[in-house]
Amino acid sequence: MKNILSWVLVLFLTVSLLNNCLSHKVQKEISQKKSFIAKLRELYASGDTSKWPVPMLDEEAKPYFSEIGHLPEIQFPADNIYSPEKTVLGKTLFYDPRLSGSNQIACASCHDPELGWCDNRMVSFGHDRQLGTRNAMSILNSAYATSLFWDGRANSLEEQSQMPIQDQKEMSEHIDMAVGKIAKIKGYEILFERAFGDKTITKERVTKAIATFERSVKSPPSKFDRFIDGEANLFTDDEVMGLHLFRTKAQCINCHNSGYFSNNRFENIGTSLLSSEQEDLGRYLVTKKPEDVGKFRVPSLREIVRTGPWMHNGTFTSLTDIIQIYNKGNPELYKHRTTIYNGAELISHKSDMLRLLDLTDEEIMQLEVFLRTLSTKNQRISPPILPQ
Repeated sequence: MKNILSWVLVLFLTVSLLNNCLSHKVQKEISQKKSFIAKLRELYASGDTSKWPVPMLDEEAKPYFSEIGHLPEIQFPADNIYSPEKTVLGKTLFYDPRLSGSNQIACASCHDPELGWCDNRMVSFGHDRQLGTRNAMSILNSAYATSLFWDGRANSLEEQSQMPIQDQKEMSEHIDMAVGKIAKIKGYEILFERAFGDKTITKERVTKAIATFERSVKSPPSKFDRFIDGEANLFTDDEVMGLHLFRTKAQCINCHNSGYFSNNRFENIGTSLLSSEQEDLGRYLVTKKPEDVGKFRVPSLREIVRTGPWMHNGTFTSLTDIIQIYNKGNPELYKHRTTIYNGAELISHKSDMLRLLDLTDEEIMQLEVFLRTLSTKNQRISPPILPQ
């Protein structure tokens, strides 16, 4: 009996000792984690990017990399300089449905400021309720885009501004007819005179005014901007870790960098759905280069909460789902990687930068809460009174 009691006592003491050791180990790990996050908080909130941890970049991403940070000042082209009067005119035209063939659809129909300057649909409705084939991109911060549309077919906002007007599935009006209708509206004369010095209404002036307005639509400072400006306690621990993961293990920064959170390039992430009814060849339709099959513009992540659903075809409605797809290395959403187009076989080559990330559930959550810090509140803008 004494032997049994002795063994029980020894066992009890051994378990207690092990529990104490494990408890100390856990406490030590928690303490080390807290210290690590505190150090990261200090470094990132300093705003001094030279002190930030080195980002994890693929070799092919390095030539196009610039560090994340604030949006710079908007640059206006020399042949279309900024003026408040031109912006007022551009805003008025942006909201005017008389630019469309039906006199029912305006630029603002698909780019609503209360919906993140897009329409929150998978794909947009246009003329005669026709469905488009791509998700409407937000005009927010478009001043920083070096090309426009998912396939980059416009090289400037001036060029972009007339394309939806003439697209048969969007506003379905010839640009000259649209300008002719505007020219017949007496109330526009004073707006053009204030913006350009005289009452002449031309296609060039219409597109320049709309482009000036679009270029001026810029995000206010986000939670992220304030954090890196020194408001160190603004971020939770999870948001700090999310920022760190974004720049390191998750490797989002390969493509989503600079203050714009986009490298303004084109990548194939496996969403072209070749040989399906939803096939979209992307950038290839513009360049006709085989290597561009399935490539789409890298979108900005600023205002990401407000601009869903996401991807060129609005496939994803959840940020968590998007992160999980990237975590798995972006498996092809459709099995076929080839298609026949105009008699030629085309092959989709997914980016080599996409690979298994091995993020834990906690890290996925942390990455998502960081991404949410890049968004600001919805803007409420009163539509202008249209000239008569």
